[in-house]
Amino acid sequence: MKQFLKTTFAFLASCTLLLAQESPKEEDYYKILTPPIPEGIILEVGGLTTLPNGSIGMSTRRGEVWIMDNPTSRSPYFHKYASGLHEILGLAWKDGALYCAQRGELTKLVDKDGDGKADLYETVYSWPVSGHYHEYSFGPKIAPDGSFFVSGNVAFGDEEWWRGESRVPGRGWIFRITPDGKFEPYATGVRSPAGISMLNGELFYTDNQGDWMGSGGIFKVDKGDFMGHPAGLRWSSLPNSPVKLSEKQFFSVMDNRQVKDKNGRYIKPENVADEKDPMFLYKLKEKFPETVKLPAVWLPYGIHGISTSEIVVDDTEGKFGPFAGQMFVGDQGQSKIMRLFLEKVNGEYQGAAFDFRSNFQSGVLRMTYAKDGSMFVGETNRGWGSAGDANQGLQRLVWNGKMPFEMYSVKAMPDGFEVNFTMPVDRKSAENLNSYEISSFIYKYHAVYGSPPTNTEKVPIKGVKVSEDGKTVRIVLDGLRRYYIHHLNLDGIRAANTYYSLVHPSAYYTLNNIPMGEKMKVSDLTTTRTGDRKASADTKSTMDLVSPDGQNQPAAATALAGAPTYEEIKPLLQRNTCLACHAADKRVVGPPYVEVAKRKYSNEKIVDLIYHPKPENWPDYTTPMAAMPQVPRDEALKIAAWINSLDK
Repeated sequence: MKQFLKTTFAFLASCTLLLAQESPKEEDYYKILTPPIPEGIILEVGGLTTLPNGSIGMSTRRGEVWIMDNPTSRSPYFHKYASGLHEILGLAWKDGALYCAQRGELTKLVDKDGDGKADLYETVYSWPVSGHYHEYSFGPKIAPDGSFFVSGNVAFGDEEWWRGESRVPGRGWIFRITPDGKFEPYATGVRSPAGISMLNGELFYTDNQGDWMGSGGIFKVDKGDFMGHPAGLRWSSLPNSPVKLSEKQFFSVMDNRQVKDKNGRYIKPENVADEKDPMFLYKLKEKFPETVKLPAVWLPYGIHGISTSEIVVDDTEGKFGPFAGQMFVGDQGQSKIMRLFLEKVNGEYQGAAFDFRSNFQSGVLRMTYAKDGSMFVGETNRGWGSAGDANQGLQRLVWNGKMPFEMYSVKAMPDGFEVNFTMPVDRKSAENLNSYEISSFIYKYHAVYGSPPTNTEKVPIKGVKVSEDGKTVRIVLDGLRRYYIHHLNLDGIRAANTYYSLVHPSAYYTLNNIPMGEKMKVSDLTTTRTGDRKASADTKSTMDLVSPDGQNQPAAATALAGAPTYEEIKPLLQRNTCLACHAADKRVVGPPYVEVAKRKYSNEKIVDLIYHPKPENWPDYTTPMAAMPQVPRDEALKIAAWINSLDK
């Protein structure tokens, strides 16, 4: 009997210890290393590629190309390959030569005498530029037939500084350049296409929130597609255009919101709160089904980045972790990387986005895999500001070989979703419906800069079914909404044996199509609810990963007595994505809250500025704040009171 009690107490003690231990975080599996960079080299990486011999090629915004030999060693060697070019925002290797996209041309660089420096600078094709600062060119990406794809950023208006414009052909377009140097317009509707990528022989690109773009997104691009931004339609009537949508057709159904005040000055369009019949991009697709392309995946603004960059596919065959074949996408503003799982439903790509790794030293713009399977990350903040302490740099992300407890994939089902995990789940937690919370929302499609999440609703859970091996959970829902983003929050799920929580408990699935097929019988489902849900989908601390240093705000930012404390206000800052761009006493994308407090605005004035930002008040910050009308007034007032308490 004594031995039985002793064993029982030991078992209970071990369970208590197991429950009390902290679950591992992303940094416990993926380590960020910073290679030694010789003094005097300023990278501001705009292009990154792995060469056949394992060296890493880097292009910079300052017009240089560098080669890093022995990149994974403790002492890599850097040498300058080319210089004197114009803002190189892409780099590719083909047939013994490097190709780069300068602002106004595709250039071939060849080292003819083998001394490690380019001797030949050859213009493959040049395209027009108006001279506007925002006319970046991204690429090239090499297609299976050997042709090159380049994407052209829009310019912006002079008076209407918020409105994207295509002042010359190619701006707001993705175009193709044949191996013999011929130009072919390919698709339009792009705004800020920084992440053009060729993945498994297919063309994808990423766009950033802005006018006509409710949030960042990942698009699969086919010839003749229109992705939503109307600036490039100015050239769709040219004889060689594959896009069959004209400006006249577009603006016959869409309002450009060009309104002047009594002084004849244009008024910046803002979100209309409580709009009776808002427009959505899928509605435009219903009008022009052969032309309009929806994002395969929306990246919720402020949660999965604020300025989407490069996409890469994990082709390391397991060297980089358990996500072989999946995609990773960077973000410049939040200095982080997200993971994507894509699937095809009814012939269209759709899928889920997950957080992956944050806390890089500067904005993530480019990524490439080294021969050993680690990922090199090229960084710049370009003066816009980004999370992290550096303005530019090169870092390396290395998996330590341990298996993280993550959602491996989320797949759409006729009646819900199927979630696959990297390791078995604890069955008791997985069969408890209180372990899940699911909601759906959508973004408006309008001339306004960005969109708040709108039409947000909780999705009732009818039941779940856990597979015998514990690695798959089928979640059956009541009320899937086609075209909506579905937020799956699984913060109650635990791992079998260790009882660890998920490293990243949230997934955002873009449901372009609901698959056909047999629905599950209610009799096959578990419908148990036990205990109280301790955290909701909106208050889960996923935004901790956005904080510039990955830590709580410093004690120096403690509020005055009588005002809300940081711990009280933190869930509101997280839920309303404030921490995506602001920290308490540190410049990120926007000003620190202590600097806002020094302006001595009233609480009411801060609330008004949340709803109607005035970028001209902060001329040193080039990324304008988007209007945030979705923030509840009572929460905005609490946030304002906390901000003002920081002015000691």
